[in-house]
Amino acid sequence: MTARRTKIFFDGGCRPNPGPIEVAVVAGGAVMIERGLGEGSSLDAEWLALIAALRLARERGIDDFVLCGDSASVVAQAMGRVPARGAAAAHLAAFRDLAGAGPAPRVRHIGRAQNLAGIALAKLHPR
Repeated sequence: MTARRTKIFFDGGCRPNPGPIEVAVVAGGAVMIERGLGEGSSLDAEWLALIAALRLARERGIDDFVLCGDSASVVAQAMGRVPARGAAAAHLAAFRDLAGAGPAPRVRHIGRAQNLAGIALAKLHPR
């Protein structure tokens, strides 16, 4: 039997935009939500969520993983498909620093409805 790659879901948001940032990471059925991460844009929030997801993978010693998020722009920047400019460049540098040497972590774009971290954040702010 082959081991399965661990999916780690991430999502970030702020209300209003810009505003207070909160992020969620879901891995193995466990939900981690962080608030009080300062003020910023929704793009800042998504980047901080991606960094939190990578940090979680490192802290848990997970080697075979894919980071799944619904922000197409953050995924494209993290994978080097489009340049990161402004504040995004600083977030990308922090992400790469945390990733360290070796192959870059896999980051995959998924639909909002499939993002378990986004679902967890939405439960904090029911309509």
